[in-house]
Amino acid sequence: MRGKPYVERTLVGLLLGLVVVGALVAPTAVAAAEPSAGSTGAQENETGDDEAEEPPIEEAYDQPAPEKGDEYYEASDPDGEWISYDNPRDEYRDPYLGDGSGKICTTLLNEEGEPIVGESVPNTTVTIPTGDTIEWHSGADPMTVEYPLTEHYEWPLDSDQFGTDEDLPQGDGIMDSHCIEFHGPDENATIEYGEAEVSGEYADRIEVVGYIQQANEAWDTDVDPIEDAVSYEEAGGGWTYEPDGSHGQAVVVLQLDPPEDAYEDGSEDENESESENGSSGNESTDSSNSSNATDENDGTDGESDGGDGGAENALDEMPGFGVSSALVALVATVVVARMRGRR
Repeated sequence: MRGKPYVERTLVGLLLGLVVVGALVAPTAVAAAEPSAGSTGAQENETGDDEAEEPPIEEAYDQPAPEKGDEYYEASDPDGEWISYDNPRDEYRDPYLGDGSGKICTTLLNEEGEPIVGESVPNTTVTIPTGDTIEWHSGADPMTVEYPLTEHYEWPLDSDQFGTDEDLPQGDGIMDSHCIEFHGPDENATIEYGEAEVSGEYADRIEVVGYIQQANEAWDTDVDPIEDAVSYEEAGGGWTYEPDGSHGQAVVVLQLDPPEDAYEDGSEDENESESENGSSGNESTDSSNSSNATDENDGTDGESDGGDGGAENALDEMPGFGVSSALVALVATVVVARMRGRR
């Protein structure tokens, strides 16, 4: 029969084997629980792609339509067919030949289709030739629109040509166009206008999307300036008044189409800001890590001074050794001690 030393060695070997297995398995479990770097990278890339979309180079100009009692509010139809606003570029022919009236307008939109006043395209002009019928108008022959509107005109956007609102007979309540307006041509007259030409410092950033013309009736604002714009030839380039139809309007639709390098300045500023924030964040993290490391070292020193407490703490912090491993080691020690006591 084998003696006690053999049994002791066998037990100790088994217990030590359990400890080794625990040390090998625990790091694997921890690694499996941690999120993969590839997954995190993919999420960061998706976020980066979303942030890569450039904002419009010029924000929308939010100019509410005047309400009754406000400056520039003129009148509205009692039957709810139309609403009119004062226009500093509205003129009456003298002598007054008849009840002919109309508008020729421009609307400038940003990349997202929102009305703007051209602050991003200064020193740029849109020119629209007009016919002899309205050559008496000081803003015609030709009609010119200079950007930015806020620097050249008393009221930058004077007309609400697009959109609808249930509380308004026309428009959506946001001014979107700059127009010349005229009254006094003969009821049988023909109004003509030519193709718009863009010139000046930022002419290459403005695209002529097309034209929207409505003649012989009140302007229908339930149209989309981009989707409903057509070529100059299709629009017609003018209209002739008819009996009970002595009104007409045309809008030249323009939209910003900046080159890629137009966004570079903004992107560089944003990158610089992000870089500065990143540096600050790294400094803060380094400081925090340094502080945490100091605290941990202080705690370890204190436990070491306490004798057995320091040893137990060191065992807990060893990779792969948790509470279960510590218990196994403790049981092994007790068993061996008891068996030695029986000799």
